[in-house]
Amino acid sequence: MADVQQTEAPAVQDATATHTYKFNVAMSCGGCSGAVDRVLKKLEGVKSYEVSLENQTATVVAEPTLPYEKVLKTIAKTGKKVNSGEADGVQQSVELTE
Repeated sequence: MADVQQTEAPAVQDATATHTYKFNVAMSCGGCSGAVDRVLKKLEGVKSYEVSLENQTATVVAEPTLPYEKVLKTIAKTGKKVNSGEADGVQQSVELTE
């Protein structure tokens, strides 16, 4: 009887995989949430997003190639304070590194 070797195909990253990033952002008016909305709209790799002035949140569904840090920096560039953030349900730092 011949030995049969089974090999598994190498893991292939699922092309439909996404990241979900959630941020608590200090926004006091429609202009504040509008600023966050405008920068997320232009950010490459964002599949969808929602900015809520009422809940003080920005939720971003991103392609696997868009890192959390890039989204954080993009939101911070608006001048709004990011109080907390998470990536795929895991709490992340909101400290910006240059």
